[in-house]
Amino acid sequence: MSKIYLENVKIYAYHGVLPEENIIGTYYLLNVELHTDLWKAAESDDLNDTISYADINQIIHDEMKIKSKLLEHVAGRIIYKIHDKFSQIDYIKLKITKTAPPMQGEMKGASIELEKSFKPEN
Repeated sequence: MSKIYLENVKIYAYHGVLPEENIIGTYYLLNVELHTDLWKAAESDDLNDTISYADINQIIHDEMKIKSKLLEHVAGRIIYKIHDKFSQIDYIKLKITKTAPPMQGEMKGASIELEKSFKPEN
């Protein structure tokens, strides 16, 4: 199995349960891991034989523009949009970190991680 990663994609967005989070916004860091077969592209050197990480990046940016209360909801939308466009992906793991959550104490962020296998059950 081959993997594609996008690491620490930094996006300013407006997600959260508190009203001010939807007005002020903050930075989010997204990490995505995709499992698919990349051997055809490894042999052909042809973009048509792989999954363009630029397309994955665009999906992430488009979905992050849609305000949501829960990061779980955002992550689920991103995962399904990626798989809808690239059905050859067998597995997706996505971590979203809110870099400045409105909570007491100092921290680098609060994160959620969702993963989904699209392999057919045997």
